[in-house]
Amino acid sequence: MDLYEYQGKELFRRFGIPVSEGRLATSPGEARAAAEELGGQVVVKAQVLAGGRGKAGGIKLADDPADAEAKARDILGMDIRGHVVRKLWIEQASEIAREYYLSLTFDRSEKKPLFMFTREGGVEIEEVAATKPDALARLHVDPLEGFQPYQARRLVYGAALDDPNEQKQVLAIIGKLHRCFVEMDAMLCEINPLIVTPAGEVKALDSKFTVDDSALPRHPDVAQMRDVAAADPLEAYAREKGVTYVKLDGTVGILGNGAGLAMSTVDVVVVAGGTPANFCDLGGGGDAEGVVDALDVITRDRDVRSILFNIFGGITRCDEVARGILEALERIEIQVPIVVRLDGTNAEEARNILAESAHENLHVEPTMLDAARSAVELAK
Repeated sequence: MDLYEYQGKELFRRFGIPVSEGRLATSPGEARAAAEELGGQVVVKAQVLAGGRGKAGGIKLADDPADAEAKARDILGMDIRGHVVRKLWIEQASEIAREYYLSLTFDRSEKKPLFMFTREGGVEIEEVAATKPDALARLHVDPLEGFQPYQARRLVYGAALDDPNEQKQVLAIIGKLHRCFVEMDAMLCEINPLIVTPAGEVKALDSKFTVDDSALPRHPDVAQMRDVAAADPLEAYAREKGVTYVKLDGTVGILGNGAGLAMSTVDVVVVAGGTPANFCDLGGGGDAEGVVDALDVITRDRDVRSILFNIFGGITRCDEVARGILEALERIEIQVPIVVRLDGTNAEEARNILAESAHENLHVEPTMLDAARSAVELAK
């Protein structure tokens, strides 16, 4: 679950990471009131779950409350990379002497958290990695060993940070960021930029914070931060139905029992020359209710022109899934063709059940590749 900047900064503040004072606003009037309360120059910042706000005009400096109100009126309702701005963060303006970059993310290839720190802040980290790789200090933290103070020092020295005052502050922030990452079950904690003021104070000017969805039951306060209105409507509906669903941009709807099989199905559709419309995991079961809910979600996507139903019967019995498919077709009207591939436990019996139904909308294929090719062809 991605958090807005102001939410990420709230979590940073809990762990002692210095951030600027700010207020949330949802209207120009609230922005003016926030600027009056904060005093002095403020920055009006669009709150969207996307990067590139500054380039899109979503971050503006305001000299006084009236200016803040005017800037808020300009930004509210703006579309930034497909996200409509409905919230603003009104923050005290900060003088900036230097900009750094600091992040902690989960490196899946190494199965360890990965620190990245560079003095090249305020730009996209991918650009730094591509153009100035030597300027980017990287360090993995062994979860069994845990974070150690020497690792923070290695990061600081690796990025050639030589000011003793800045070193001391950055070392403290690195330790606090790791504690925040671990205790909040985060997948990403990014500060870009981590600024140094002319007075020598180091603080987080921005926050990009992602929490592991699976850990949300342990953090009910964070779970309440989810902005349902900002989520993709189909994904929000799927969440209500208890269906694991991710919207993609293609035309072939994907439904598999198990995340690994569903991901493989997405890949096979691409190999067959098609474009997946979604990732949808039916889970370990295949009862009628689960099939109905999954198909209900998938068919709400108007871009879907065919559906590939890929089932491997391990714990799940293919004949039960076949009966679930037929019951689902009786309960909901589906106009697009459905291609079914069944393999594993009771697969032959399942194919016979579907063949006997003689449903004109069903196409049964023997292999995953054949099914993908058929689904791609039917989606044209």
